[in-house]
Amino acid sequence: MKYSGSCLCGKVTFKIEGDFEDFYLCHCSRCRKDTGSAHAANLFSTTAKLRWLSGKEYAKTFNFRLEGHIKSFCSNCGSALPNIQMDGKLLVVPAGSIDSDINIKPQGHIYYASKANWDTELEKLTKFDELPDEK
Repeated sequence: MKYSGSCLCGKVTFKIEGDFEDFYLCHCSRCRKDTGSAHAANLFSTTAKLRWLSGKEYAKTFNFRLEGHIKSFCSNCGSALPNIQMDGKLLVVPAGSIDSDINIKPQGHIYYASKANWDTELEKLTKFDELPDEK
């Protein structure tokens, strides 16, 4: 498979060739903190190859306390970007950074016991196709 991706501002673009073996939604406090959301949505591959097309100099990587919680991001807009971990053996790709269709669905929630207290029954909330009208 071939995937294309970019950051929000468009300065960083990349291609990924290969398959993703895993796709998880992580609810750990670190992923919630660095996404600002209920969970991170990350794709994992031990075989796919990442190629930066533009803006590689904007791609910065943060390794929290050198403990293995690693996040790459665009230094211009802050968007999450792919990174390579485990001494080059694992490609981790934030699903939202991919611009093309992804051929794998999430396989599960991880660190679910750490989920935010407000992260319950979200599927029951009213759904809007765009920002709702103010009342």
